[in-house]
Amino acid sequence: MRLLDELSIGRADGRYMKLLKPLAKIDVLVIDDWGLAVLDDAHRRDLLEVLDDRHSSRSTIVTSQLPIEHWHAAIGDAILDRLVHNAHQLNLKGDSLRGKRANLTSSPLPE
Repeated sequence: MRLLDELSIGRADGRYMKLLKPLAKIDVLVIDDWGLAVLDDAHRRDLLEVLDDRHSSRSTIVTSQLPIEHWHAAIGDAILDRLVHNAHQLNLKGDSLRGKRANLTSSPLPE
């Protein structure tokens, strides 16, 4: 969401195209925790611009806990088309490793 907020600010202060240009050139753009918040129309347009510039030329990885069948309602047709066209989908099952890793790295509190 920070990226989309920065693009919104860039649109207002004239840096928008300058912000989009390097995003189009990144070899692999990772969008992590996709779908945690609903996108407003401005954020949808900005994300569409980013994905459109990268479409068929660069890789984009999206991670999400939101099932893919709910992505249409969250983002709409145009963005979904750019994300899933020529995509490889991996559905992971099981418990999150975050809780397990926290237990491995935390030190017991002194008594």
